[in-house]
Amino acid sequence: MSEIRIGIIGSGFMGRTHVDAAAKLESTIPVAITSGSRAEKLANDYGLDLEPDVQSLVNRDDIDAVVISTPHWLHHEEAIAAAEAGKHALVEKPMATSLEHCDEMIAAFKTRGLTLSVGYHQRFRESNYTTRDLIQADEIGPVRCIQMSALFDITALRSDPGFGGNWGWWTNPLAMAHLMNSAPHNIDLLRWWLGSNVASVSAQSGTYREKNPNENTTMALLKFDCDTMSTYWSSSVLPSPGFPDEEFRFRIMGETGIIDLNPYGQLNVSRTGKMETVFEQPPVNHQQADSAFAMPRMQAYCDQMQGFVNSINGSPGGEGTAEDGRAGVEAVLAMLQSSASQQTTILKERA
Repeated sequence: MSEIRIGIIGSGFMGRTHVDAAAKLESTIPVAITSGSRAEKLANDYGLDLEPDVQSLVNRDDIDAVVISTPHWLHHEEAIAAAEAGKHALVEKPMATSLEHCDEMIAAFKTRGLTLSVGYHQRFRESNYTTRDLIQADEIGPVRCIQMSALFDITALRSDPGFGGNWGWWTNPLAMAHLMNSAPHNIDLLRWWLGSNVASVSAQSGTYREKNPNENTTMALLKFDCDTMSTYWSSSVLPSPGFPDEEFRFRIMGETGIIDLNPYGQLNVSRTGKMETVFEQPPVNHQQADSAFAMPRMQAYCDQMQGFVNSINGSPGGEGTAEDGRAGVEAVLAMLQSSASQQTTILKERA
């Protein structure tokens, strides 16, 4: 089967990540890039063509699919341009910033028979899919409660010159919230593990430690259709050094056992009254620019890219679908609405 030829929209940290993943695989070849202040350097580093704009990139006959890794509010416009040009697309999370835009994207790709996937690479980390296997095999009984944390200090990332770039998008009102950037991963993992959707949300949001019109800290309570309850504490301004192992953490209470998951550390399970370590993640090194493009961090992105290719070719890919992307946006908007209204948000009843 021939290689899938990839165009990249966006040249920041995630743009480079997807270029690198496409370059590492035998099933894909990165061809061209556009958008962002680092596009020229990225093109030179990987021997890509540099296009002046999105339209010129998606119009190329030697590109089969695009990866969109630009600021959140641009995803809709760029994805529609890709669909109209007959290109498949992998869109970084969040899929968009409104449900209307999500629905328009889904329709644009569906009517043309094109694949639209969403960048939920956490599905491809061994600790996370092992957790899914344990839950779906009923190893801890029906899941009753989940405690989540997603806590880090963005100033540490800004201070690393290797990440570079202009962080102006972070405080652009169009970006809406830190929550829109981080929460889709957590929401997707819970939906994927439980096989259930978010039914209601109560949340409180705030902005601390920086001048920013957008939310950067939220505490929320979620209820799923399967009656599982979950708390979620998210902040991008936790003062360094932070709380140990709370950057991305899940504590899962089942009817007969528990799971303590740190996707960047250990997966511990108790099924018989004794905790055992069933997997330990080798260091991902995702917070240091000089090591972020080596394995094992890149493995999940390579696997995700391969899943995207499989979906294009009509085989199960396992990556986030457009519907999964929409569900993440819906949950984030529900949290923000709950905080603004000081009321619980009930998500719309599904068919």
